[in-house]
Amino acid sequence: MEDLLPQLKDYHIVLGSGSPRRKELLTGLGLAFTTRVSHANELISPDWETVVIAEELAKMKAQALLSTLKANELLITADTVVVTEEGVLNKPENEADALRMLGILSGKIHRVYTGVCLATRKKMVHFSDCTEVQFSNLTQHEMHYYIQNYSPFDKAGSYGAQDFIGLMGIVRLSGSYFNVMGLPTHRLYEELKNFC
Repeated sequence: MEDLLPQLKDYHIVLGSGSPRRKELLTGLGLAFTTRVSHANELISPDWETVVIAEELAKMKAQALLSTLKANELLITADTVVVTEEGVLNKPENEADALRMLGILSGKIHRVYTGVCLATRKKMVHFSDCTEVQFSNLTQHEMHYYIQNYSPFDKAGSYGAQDFIGLMGIVRLSGSYFNVMGLPTHRLYEELKNFC
């Protein structure tokens, strides 16, 4: 079988994430890879501009794994944040925090940024993508139902676009849907083509 990206034939791809959604999207791109989870501290610096937060966190995750890379390994790390007029919504701490976040998103437009970092021992490239998402008005019952049945505690903004809340609540989306899921696959593919 012919390699999809022959320029990467000398590299073994490592996804620096335990996210099932990112694994699914990378598999969908036709790439073979293994996973290695980064335990980087994901604290957001107050000095970072909103538009670079996801990219900076992706870089931090890559830097935490750089020492584990072999000479032929190409690492992919990513981070996603949700940005509203009220600020950045990362992963919720508990059920009350998840409910608060969904309440902020209800009936409004927000932006989803996913930052990605590609790294080898010798080279690092990073980029980000933005998608604008509009939610319908969510009822308290719908938000409670979603939190109790889908436990969105590992998701930025307390929701997954592919879950119940996205299926019934997203009324408009401008940009990449897959970016909202956690990986801007179109940008990633282009960057991989040009990486080597």
